[in-house]
Amino acid sequence: MYKLLKKSGKVRRGEFHTPHGVIQTPVFMNVGTLAAIKGAVSSMDLKDIGCQVELSNTYHLHLRPGDKVVRQMGGLHEFMNWDRPILTDSGGFQVFSLAGLRKIKEEGVYFSSHIDGRKIFMGPEESMQIQSNLGSTIAMAFDECIEIPSPREYVEKSVGRTVRWLERCKTEMDRLNSLPDTVNNKQMLFGINQGATFKDIRIEHAKTIAKMDLDGYAIGGLAVGETHEEMYDIIDTVVPYLPQDKPIYLMGVGLPSNILEAVSRGVDFFDCVLPARNGRHGHVFTKDGKINIMNAKFELDGSPIDEGCQCPACKNYTRSYIRHLFKAKEMLAMRLCVLHNLYFYNKLMEDIRNAIDGDYFEDFKKEKLEAWQGRA
Repeated sequence: MYKLLKKSGKVRRGEFHTPHGVIQTPVFMNVGTLAAIKGAVSSMDLKDIGCQVELSNTYHLHLRPGDKVVRQMGGLHEFMNWDRPILTDSGGFQVFSLAGLRKIKEEGVYFSSHIDGRKIFMGPEESMQIQSNLGSTIAMAFDECIEIPSPREYVEKSVGRTVRWLERCKTEMDRLNSLPDTVNNKQMLFGINQGATFKDIRIEHAKTIAKMDLDGYAIGGLAVGETHEEMYDIIDTVVPYLPQDKPIYLMGVGLPSNILEAVSRGVDFFDCVLPARNGRHGHVFTKDGKINIMNAKFELDGSPIDEGCQCPACKNYTRSYIRHLFKAKEMLAMRLCVLHNLYFYNKLMEDIRNAIDGDYFEDFKKEKLEAWQGRA
């Protein structure tokens, strides 16, 4: 259940009540594709850095270790020792990212495994069954993430198929939740709006899925090639047509500046691999913008990554030391920078929530964007 606590213009401050706890929104979900954050970050670490929701991937966990293995181990929460909400991505993004290894049909998608080439089939029912075995808090509907740009005729056909797939997802989710031995019989289902950059297709699709009374709604198929301006334009277009009494999730986005802009347009949920991926390569976020810790100018820098930051890296180590770790190819370098970046994102979301509560979000947004300009 989504509870709207405050609204200022389009900006929303809410709470999302789930079987695994209450999520304060707006929220950034920390991405652990294979039930782990890349960069040697544990579930205990996630709690220490303020993570509310962990996100894992259906397709990848189906391949390794296998969703049936996870089910036998008690579901994802038990398997990775995480008692807070988990969202599982449906595998729909892999329909986009593994374009050279798949074939799309009405019944679903035929993949060749990116690991060993073996044949895999995933349709709406299979995606729901895998996510039910994983026992996540929130399951995402199986959809096709459409490449931008794509011909209008293809987008129309794809969106029509995504609607039919969503209906099948809902039916199968209801069936699975009714079974006595289901890992999580209160599993929630989010639908996904698609339509590339065609506003009329996006609007019609939003209207159609809004009638299905799902637990939440996502805007998918963005941050895949379009400009930031196009992305913001689509968010502005779609949000008014999605149910306002349900959480709205912008998938796979993105930079801190993108998050601020999307919050101001009514978005509640975010996820992106970017903070962890950047951290593993020594690119770290600060209140003044992003820096590359491996730059020579940090060789004798005795300050933390970001002055005033309370993350484990900044409280204990210097830029000079972390740079040395990268140069020496020590794993600790990645761990510290991933911890810092995820803390930065989680703290940003906390600051956004406080700004909305305190009626100063617009000033907060302006101040942050000016500080990051030219650096992020």
